[in-house]
Amino acid sequence: MTNKVAVITDSLACLTKEHVEQYGIGIAPLNFYCGGKVYKDWVDITPDEAYELFLKDPDSFKTSAVSPEDCLKAYREASKETNSILCVTVSAKLSAVYTVAQGAKDQIKNELPQVSIEVLDSQTVTAAQGFVALAAARAAEKGKSLAEVVKAAKEVMGKVSFLAFLDTIKHVYRTGRIPKIAAQVGAMLNIKPILGMPSPSSGLVRFIGAVMSREGGIKRMLKVMRDRVGQSLVHVAVMHAYALDEAQKLKERVASEFNCAELWVTGFSPLMGYATGTGTLGLAFYKED
Repeated sequence: MTNKVAVITDSLACLTKEHVEQYGIGIAPLNFYCGGKVYKDWVDITPDEAYELFLKDPDSFKTSAVSPEDCLKAYREASKETNSILCVTVSAKLSAVYTVAQGAKDQIKNELPQVSIEVLDSQTVTAAQGFVALAAARAAEKGKSLAEVVKAAKEVMGKVSFLAFLDTIKHVYRTGRIPKIAAQVGAMLNIKPILGMPSPSSGLVRFIGAVMSREGGIKRMLKVMRDRVGQSLVHVAVMHAYALDEAQKLKERVASEFNCAELWVTGFSPLMGYATGTGTLGLAFYKED
Protein backbone atom coordinates (compact mmCIF):
# COMPACT_ATOMS: atom_id res chain seq x y z
CA MET A 1 0.00 0.00 0.00
CA THR A 2 1.31 3.44 -0.93
CA ASN A 3 1.46 5.91 1.96
CA LYS A 4 -0.85 8.92 1.86
CA VAL A 5 2.15 11.12 2.70
CA ALA A 6 5.72 10.96 1.37
CA VAL A 7 8.53 12.01 3.73
CA ILE A 8 11.74 13.66 2.55
CA THR A 9 14.71 14.79 4.62
CA ASP A 10 18.25 15.96 3.92
CA SER A 11 21.39 13.88 4.32
CA LEU A 12 22.38 15.56 7.60
CA ALA A 13 19.68 13.42 9.26
CA CYS A 14 22.17 10.50 9.26
CA LEU A 15 19.49 7.90 8.55
CA THR A 16 20.67 4.42 7.73
CA LYS A 17 20.13 2.85 4.33
CA GLU A 18 17.80 0.37 6.03
CA HIS A 19 15.58 3.16 7.42
CA VAL A 20 15.42 4.90 4.06
CA GLU A 21 14.44 1.70 2.28
CA GLN A 22 12.01 0.45 4.92
CA TYR A 23 9.99 3.66 5.09
CA GLY A 24 10.57 4.95 1.57
CA ILE A 25 12.11 8.20 2.82
CA GLY A 26 13.43 10.53 0.12
CA ILE A 27 16.88 12.02 0.73
CA ALA A 28 17.96 15.42 -0.57
CA PRO A 29 21.77 15.23 -0.45
CA LEU A 30 24.05 18.06 0.57
CA ASN A 31 27.18 18.54 -1.53
CA PHE A 32 30.83 18.76 -0.61
CA TYR A 33 34.06 19.36 -2.49
CA CYS A 34 37.27 17.43 -2.03
CA GLY A 35 40.31 17.37 -4.29
CA GLY A 36 38.49 19.63 -6.74
CA LYS A 37 35.60 17.17 -7.22
CA VAL A 38 31.96 17.55 -6.15
CA TYR A 39 30.30 14.73 -4.20
CA LYS A 40 26.69 14.25 -3.12
CA ASP A 41 26.56 13.20 0.52
CA TRP A 42 25.27 9.62 1.01
CA VAL A 43 24.55 9.32 -2.75
CA ASP A 44 27.89 9.32 -4.58
CA ILE A 45 29.88 8.29 -1.53
CA THR A 46 29.48 6.69 1.89
CA PRO A 47 30.49 8.59 5.05
CA ASP A 48 33.51 6.32 5.60
CA GLU A 49 34.69 6.87 2.01
CA ALA A 50 34.32 10.62 2.52
CA TYR A 51 36.36 10.50 5.74
CA GLU A 52 39.13 8.63 3.90
CA LEU A 53 39.27 11.53 1.43
CA PHE A 54 39.19 13.99 4.32
CA LEU A 55 42.13 12.32 6.05
CA LYS A 56 44.21 12.44 2.88
CA ASP A 57 43.59 16.14 2.20
CA PRO A 58 41.57 17.93 4.92
CA ASP A 59 42.37 21.40 3.59
CA SER A 60 40.69 20.72 0.24
CA PHE A 61 37.47 19.55 1.94
CA LYS A 62 34.72 22.18 1.58
CA THR A 63 30.99 21.95 2.19
CA SER A 64 28.06 23.26 0.20
CA ALA A 65 24.31 23.51 0.80
CA VAL A 66 21.73 21.27 -0.79
CA SER A 67 21.01 22.44 -4.32
CA PRO A 68 17.52 23.61 -5.36
CA GLU A 69 17.64 21.02 -8.15
CA ASP A 70 18.17 18.19 -5.65
CA CYS A 71 15.12 19.39 -3.68
CA LEU A 72 13.06 19.66 -6.86
CA LYS A 73 14.14 16.16 -7.86
CA ALA A 74 13.08 14.79 -4.46
CA TYR A 75 9.69 16.50 -4.75
CA ARG A 76 9.16 15.15 -8.27
CA GLU A 77 10.04 11.61 -7.23
CA ALA A 78 7.70 11.74 -4.23
CA SER A 79 4.87 13.21 -6.32
CA LYS A 80 4.81 10.03 -8.42
CA GLU A 81 3.46 8.18 -5.38
CA THR A 82 1.32 10.72 -3.51
CA ASN A 83 -0.10 14.25 -3.51
CA SER A 84 1.10 15.04 0.04
CA ILE A 85 4.77 15.58 0.92
CA LEU A 86 6.53 16.51 4.15
CA CYS A 87 10.14 17.69 3.89
CA VAL A 88 12.01 17.66 7.23
CA THR A 89 15.16 19.81 7.22
CA VAL A 90 18.16 20.45 9.42
CA SER A 91 17.82 23.41 11.80
CA ALA A 92 17.50 26.68 9.90
CA LYS A 93 19.89 28.19 12.47
CA LEU A 94 22.64 25.85 11.27
CA SER A 95 22.13 25.60 7.51
CA ALA A 96 20.35 27.12 4.51
CA VAL A 97 18.63 23.81 3.65
CA TYR A 98 15.26 24.98 5.03
CA THR A 99 15.35 28.14 2.91
CA VAL A 100 16.36 26.17 -0.21
CA ALA A 101 13.61 23.59 0.38
CA GLN A 102 11.02 26.37 0.79
CA GLY A 103 12.24 28.04 -2.39
CA ALA A 104 12.00 24.75 -4.29
CA LYS A 105 8.46 24.28 -2.96
CA ASP A 106 7.44 27.68 -4.34
CA GLN A 107 9.24 27.00 -7.61
CA ILE A 108 7.44 23.71 -8.26
CA LYS A 109 3.90 24.92 -7.51
CA ASN A 110 2.99 25.50 -11.14
CA GLU A 111 4.52 22.20 -12.23
CA LEU A 112 2.75 20.16 -9.54
CA PRO A 113 -0.39 22.15 -8.66
CA GLN A 114 -2.14 19.08 -7.24
CA VAL A 115 0.63 18.35 -4.70
CA SER A 116 0.64 19.73 -1.13
CA ILE A 117 4.15 20.22 0.23
CA GLU A 118 5.00 21.12 3.83
CA VAL A 119 8.58 22.05 4.81
CA LEU A 120 9.36 21.54 8.50
CA ASP A 121 12.43 22.97 10.24
CA SER A 122 13.39 20.11 12.60
CA GLN A 123 15.28 22.61 14.81
CA THR A 124 17.98 19.99 15.28
CA VAL A 125 20.60 18.02 13.32
CA THR A 126 22.33 14.62 13.07
CA ALA A 127 20.30 11.52 13.92
CA ALA A 128 18.15 13.71 16.19
CA GLN A 129 16.80 15.16 12.94
CA GLY A 130 16.64 11.58 11.69
CA PHE A 131 14.31 10.67 14.55
CA VAL A 132 11.99 13.54 13.57
CA ALA A 133 11.89 12.27 9.98
CA LEU A 134 11.36 8.69 11.21
CA ALA A 135 8.41 9.76 13.38
CA ALA A 136 6.85 11.35 10.31
CA ALA A 137 7.55 8.31 8.13
CA ARG A 138 6.12 5.92 10.71
CA ALA A 139 2.94 7.98 10.94
CA ALA A 140 2.74 8.06 7.14
CA GLU A 141 3.12 4.28 7.03
CA LYS A 142 -0.03 4.04 9.19
CA GLY A 143 -1.95 6.01 6.59
CA LYS A 144 -2.10 9.25 8.57
CA SER A 145 -2.96 12.55 6.88
CA LEU A 146 -0.37 15.25 6.17
CA ALA A 147 -1.50 17.24 9.24
CA GLU A 148 -1.20 14.13 11.43
CA VAL A 149 2.24 13.31 10.01
CA VAL A 150 3.42 16.86 10.77
CA LYS A 151 2.02 16.54 14.30
CA ALA A 152 3.91 13.26 14.88
CA ALA A 153 7.15 14.89 13.71
CA LYS A 154 6.65 17.91 15.97
CA GLU A 155 6.00 15.70 19.00
CA VAL A 156 9.45 14.11 18.60
CA MET A 157 11.00 17.52 17.86
CA GLY A 158 9.99 18.59 21.35
CA LYS A 159 11.81 15.68 22.98
CA VAL A 160 14.85 14.69 20.95
CA SER A 161 18.43 15.61 21.93
CA PHE A 162 21.91 14.84 20.70
CA LEU A 163 25.43 14.83 22.08
CA ALA A 164 28.73 14.54 20.22
CA PHE A 165 32.18 13.87 21.64
CA LEU A 166 35.03 15.16 19.46
CA ASP A 167 38.38 13.38 19.51
CA THR A 168 40.05 16.67 18.56
CA ILE A 169 39.14 20.33 18.66
CA LYS A 170 41.50 21.34 15.83
CA HIS A 171 38.87 21.45 13.06
CA VAL A 172 36.10 23.21 15.01
CA TYR A 173 37.17 26.66 13.79
CA ARG A 174 35.46 25.70 10.51
CA THR A 175 32.08 26.18 12.21
CA GLY A 176 32.95 29.83 12.77
CA ARG A 177 32.33 29.39 16.50
CA ILE A 178 35.94 29.70 17.69
CA PRO A 179 39.07 31.25 16.13
CA LYS A 180 41.51 28.94 14.33
CA ILE A 181 44.32 29.75 16.76
CA ALA A 182 42.14 28.75 19.72
CA ALA A 183 41.34 25.43 18.02
CA GLN A 184 45.04 24.81 17.38
CA VAL A 185 45.98 25.58 20.99
CA GLY A 186 43.15 23.40 22.27
CA ALA A 187 44.36 20.53 20.10
CA MET A 188 47.91 20.88 21.48
CA LEU A 189 46.49 20.74 25.01
CA ASN A 190 44.51 17.61 24.02
CA ILE A 191 41.18 19.21 24.88
CA LYS A 192 38.29 17.06 23.66
CA PRO A 193 35.00 18.97 23.54
CA ILE A 194 31.46 17.70 23.90
CA LEU A 195 28.81 19.41 21.80
CA GLY A 196 25.06 19.27 22.11
CA MET A 197 21.80 21.16 22.06
CA PRO A 198 21.02 23.14 25.23
CA SER A 199 17.40 22.00 24.92
CA PRO A 200 15.17 20.21 22.40
CA SER A 201 14.03 22.44 19.54
CA SER A 202 16.65 25.10 20.37
CA GLY A 203 18.06 24.78 16.87
CA LEU A 204 21.54 25.59 18.15
CA VAL A 205 24.69 23.58 18.87
CA ARG A 206 26.72 24.55 21.93
CA PHE A 207 29.83 23.40 23.78
CA ILE A 208 28.52 21.65 26.87
CA GLY A 209 31.78 20.35 28.29
CA ALA A 210 35.36 19.25 27.68
CA VAL A 211 37.39 16.23 28.73
CA MET A 212 40.94 14.97 28.33
CA SER A 213 40.28 11.38 27.27
CA ARG A 214 37.95 9.33 25.06
CA GLU A 215 36.72 7.26 28.00
CA GLY A 216 36.00 10.47 29.89
CA GLY A 217 34.04 11.80 26.93
CA ILE A 218 31.96 8.64 26.61
CA LYS A 219 31.22 8.60 30.34
CA ARG A 220 30.18 12.27 30.23
CA MET A 221 27.79 11.68 27.33
CA LEU A 222 26.23 8.68 29.06
CA LYS A 223 25.79 10.68 32.28
CA VAL A 224 24.11 13.58 30.47
CA MET A 225 21.81 11.15 28.70
CA ARG A 226 21.00 9.37 31.97
CA ASP A 227 20.20 12.69 33.65
CA ARG A 228 17.77 13.51 30.84
CA VAL A 229 15.99 10.18 30.35
CA GLY A 230 16.37 8.32 33.65
CA GLN A 231 14.79 4.87 33.51
CA SER A 232 12.28 5.78 30.80
CA LEU A 233 11.91 3.82 27.60
CA VAL A 234 14.29 5.53 25.18
CA HIS A 235 14.99 5.68 21.43
CA VAL A 236 18.73 5.94 20.74
CA ALA A 237 21.02 6.32 17.74
CA VAL A 238 24.78 5.93 18.15
CA MET A 239 26.75 8.03 15.64
CA HIS A 240 30.37 7.87 14.59
CA ALA A 241 32.83 9.52 12.23
CA TYR A 242 35.06 6.74 10.88
CA ALA A 243 34.98 4.86 14.20
CA LEU A 244 32.58 1.96 13.67
CA ASP A 245 34.21 -0.45 16.14
CA GLU A 246 33.98 2.09 18.94
CA ALA A 247 30.41 2.95 17.96
CA GLN A 248 29.48 -0.73 18.26
CA LYS A 249 31.04 -0.86 21.74
CA LEU A 250 29.14 2.28 22.73
CA LYS A 251 25.94 0.70 21.42
CA GLU A 252 26.56 -2.30 23.71
CA ARG A 253 27.05 0.00 26.70
CA VAL A 254 23.84 1.87 25.92
CA ALA A 255 21.95 -1.41 25.55
CA SER A 256 23.17 -2.61 28.94
CA GLU A 257 22.60 0.68 30.81
CA PHE A 258 19.32 1.97 29.32
CA ASN A 259 15.83 0.70 28.60
CA CYS A 260 15.90 0.98 24.79
CA ALA A 261 12.81 0.90 22.57
CA GLU A 262 15.15 1.11 19.57
CA LEU A 263 18.90 1.36 19.19
CA TRP A 264 20.90 1.70 15.99
CA VAL A 265 24.30 2.80 14.70
CA THR A 266 24.86 5.27 11.88
CA GLY A 267 27.62 7.28 10.24
CA PHE A 268 28.07 10.93 11.16
CA SER A 269 27.59 12.97 7.98
CA PRO A 270 30.92 14.23 6.58
CA LEU A 271 29.21 17.60 6.07
CA MET A 272 29.46 17.93 9.85
CA GLY A 273 32.53 15.74 10.21
CA TYR A 274 34.69 18.25 8.32
CA ALA A 275 34.38 20.48 11.42
CA THR A 276 34.54 17.73 14.05
CA GLY A 277 37.17 15.43 12.59
CA THR A 278 37.33 11.64 12.51
CA GLY A 279 36.90 9.68 15.73
CA THR A 280 33.79 11.61 16.73
CA LEU A 281 31.15 9.63 18.65
CA GLY A 282 27.63 10.81 19.31
CA LEU A 283 24.22 9.94 20.77
CA ALA A 284 20.83 11.08 19.58
CA PHE A 285 17.93 10.13 21.83
CA TYR A 286 14.45 10.82 23.17
CA LYS A 287 12.31 9.18 25.81
CA GLU A 288 8.77 7.97 25.38
CA ASP A 289 6.12 9.77 27.41
